[in-house]
Amino acid sequence: MSYVDFVGRLHTATSRDYLERVTAHDKAACAEVALGWGEDYWDGAREHGYGGYRYDGRWRVVAEAMVAHYGLAPGARILDVGCGKGFLLYEFTQVLESVEVHGIDISCYGIEHAKPEIRDRLVHGRASALSWDDGAFDLVYSINTLHNLYNHELHSAVCEMQRVGRGAKHITVESYRNEREKVNLLYWQLTCRAFLTPQEWEFAFAQAGYDGDYGCIYFE
Repeated sequence: MSYVDFVGRLHTATSRDYLERVTAHDKAACAEVALGWGEDYWDGAREHGYGGYRYDGRWRVVAEAMVAHYGLAPGARILDVGCGKGFLLYEFTQVLESVEVHGIDISCYGIEHAKPEIRDRLVHGRASALSWDDGAFDLVYSINTLHNLYNHELHSAVCEMQRVGRGAKHITVESYRNEREKVNLLYWQLTCRAFLTPQEWEFAFAQAGYDGDYGCIYFE
């Protein structure tokens, strides 16, 4: 298991006012709305989620980095667990010839408003119960999703990713390294269930028999 950061540059490009997040609105009520994973979460007001999540090409550098790092060849099969609107999956189709992409997400709204080019490759479902065969994919990844699961679901989801992957695997999760980052994470998050340090994430992954890579985003 290695630590590999693919998305830190995107995460740090966004400025955040942590105190405003908890003082300007009823944070608990906002979290309840976000957990519906519907239009409010994706394309509604910022206090309920993304505040409008539209394709802008930002994920291209992540796809390029993952293809290079894992040496993915044309025709590779890729699965995104927690694909949302499928923007990163779409980028893989632009940087890797004949790639076969698949995605799963809990949000029907996210899938319905996914990139049209890959929408028919996305399915509604839970990370803890993947429908694909053992060893079906050359790359299985999950970015900014698994921290939204309670520990029993988290364990099942990581086991499932391990099961369906025959090659590279990667997980990116929210985490914290000190008390300031923990407080900022608590202030900012709307949907997080697993509040773990990097060392605790490594333990959880090992308990599930996971042999892939992982990365963390921090709220500095």
